[in-house]
Amino acid sequence: MSKLILFQGDSITDCGRARDNNVNVGVGYPLLIKATLGHDAPNEYQFINRGISGNRVVDLYARIKKDFINLKPDYASIYIGVNDAWHEINDKNGVDTEKFEKIYTMMLDEIYAACPNIKLIIIAPYVLHGPATADCETIPNRWELFQRDVAEKAAVCKKMAEKYNLPLIELQPAFDAACEKAEPGFWTADGVHPTAHGHEIIKRLWLEAFEKIK
Repeated sequence: MSKLILFQGDSITDCGRARDNNVNVGVGYPLLIKATLGHDAPNEYQFINRGISGNRVVDLYARIKKDFINLKPDYASIYIGVNDAWHEINDKNGVDTEKFEKIYTMMLDEIYAACPNIKLIIIAPYVLHGPATADCETIPNRWELFQRDVAEKAAVCKKMAEKYNLPLIELQPAFDAACEKAEPGFWTADGVHPTAHGHEIIKRLWLEAFEKIK
């Protein structure tokens, strides 16, 4: 029987995935992972994407029963955090770091209580300088605020990985290194959403993490 891999997160995971079927996993890193694993191990895995654009950790937690626990995945990756910072910058509707850690902890505890044999991967958020993060007159020091808040959320993700002994994908250093080869606009469309090349970065790191738990 094939094992189920669940991709969970925000728009970077969502990437246009279908809402009415599990076949269309969008055009981002979940698709690249599905293509590689499906090719290398035919029929060994099923793939479901439940990422939703705009989600913060509180939104992910709110739908944990329907979009996570009920699916009973064998493997899952969680990629959340950038909107918790971005929504505060844009709309004063973000999630502060203390609450982010509290909700993340509650979410993982509930997942493990319901699915004790699940194998998880934690993905820490990143941000690059681009149109979505540029300074503007209405928000002084926008870039510095955004960058600092995302870094705080990434630090919480690292803390979660250490606490629960999970593989961690740290995207900020990976994207920073990539920017030494090409400009940020090559890797992301706006500083937040990856281009195809950026999704390839995530895919490669995801597969490296998967090798540790499969």
